[in-house]
Amino acid sequence: MQTSKAVLYQPPAHPFRYFFKADDYQTFYEQEQRLGSIYTYFTVLAILIACLGLFGLASFVTTQRTKEIGVRKIMGASVPSIVVLLSKEFTVLVLFSCLIGFPVAWFAMSKWLQDFAYATTIGWGIFAIAGVSALLIAWLTVSYQSIRAATCNPVEALRYE
Repeated sequence: MQTSKAVLYQPPAHPFRYFFKADDYQTFYEQEQRLGSIYTYFTVLAILIACLGLFGLASFVTTQRTKEIGVRKIMGASVPSIVVLLSKEFTVLVLFSCLIGFPVAWFAMSKWLQDFAYATTIGWGIFAIAGVSALLIAWLTVSYQSIRAATCNPVEALRYE
């Protein structure tokens, strides 16, 4: 008669490791998400600094043109016409910066997007939204100074000149 030896359970030499494929993909894109949040913070900071600079430039231009604004008001110019007059040169500057910036941004973004598995293209709609947003931010920043200069008393502006 043969006696059987009791075989004890021994764990395998290499334990089973499991993972979810979604977690695996998540690790691929964590760096991109971190860079995206950093870019968002710096973009907001850059827009804020640009608005402050634009506000200072608008203040400087309106103080330099105080006499001209006073004469125009005395000659019958309306507040909207003075606001358009002061905002026109800033609009040209924003459009010129968009003309320079859009091709550079398109080139840089297309090169960056080529590194992904499912590469996509950048449509013109993104640049249209960016241009309109830049114009609106510039107009809102400049309009405060323009309206303040257009509603002031023209006699005060011309008295000391």
